Amino acid sequence: GRENEKSLRDDEILQNLPVGTTATMYFRDLGPQLGWTIVFMAECIGPLLTYLLFYFRVPYIYSHKYGFTSSPHPVVRLACACHTFHYMKRLIETIFVHRFSHGTMPLGTMNCAYYWGFSAWLAYYINHPLYTPPCDKCLFLFQMCELGNFSIHLTLTNLRGEGSRSRRFPMPTKNPFTWLFVFVSCPNYTYEVGAWVSFSIMTQCLPVALYTLLGFIQMTIWAKGKHRAYSREFKDYPNLRMAIIPLIL
Repeated sequence: GRENEKSLRDDEILQNLPVGTTATMYFRDLGPQLGWTIVFMAECIGPLLTYLLFYFRVPYIYSHKYGFTSSPHPVVRLACACHTFHYMKRLIETIFVHRFSHGTMPLGTMNCAYYWGFSAWLAYYINHPLYTPPCDKCLFLFQMCELGNFSIHLTLTNLRGEGSRSRRFPMPTKNPFTWLFVFVSCPNYTYEVGAWVSFSIMTQCLPVALYTLLGFIQMTIWAKGKHRAYSREFKDYPNLRMAIIPLIL
């Protein structure tokens, strides 16, 4: 029955499959495809450039008299620096760090509208001429979370060398930022959420908080899926680990 169907990995060879002398193969047309590198770059370049349009107050976004002016508040400049750094880091990771398990993704599943739209929404308020800044705290927390996220991505990339077929689950290394692997399966998402929480506190802007909440929900779904996959595949997977929040979730 079709309830026993199993999707094939990209690296599997048909003649090596344990299906006997006969087998029924189903092919599904997923429509136009894009490479994952292109997808990630599109999802990052859009928010990066969109935010800068509001930061430099390109004419017709706000009142004409504010065209190409800048905010006098340090926290606005700090928020722009943090936002720019975040997406520049993601672009660098996409080009030099990430290795994708699938070559392409369906064009219809891209999330560009989500990332670009939220970037414009939060940038509109943070860079508004009437924006009243609360504080410039949480910069250190933001920096630590960004560095932690980058460290986890490097660890995951090194976990499976170029061309290697062996599969292992990630473990802490000498890098202190990877020690979070003791408690969670996906510390990259933990650090990502931490960075956006600190950015929300820094700006105290409702669209930023909403973006952080929705991002946390989505990353929790991804983390729980990865956690279940690790637990099924590896019999010796650590029982102490949770999906995204140590000892809780």
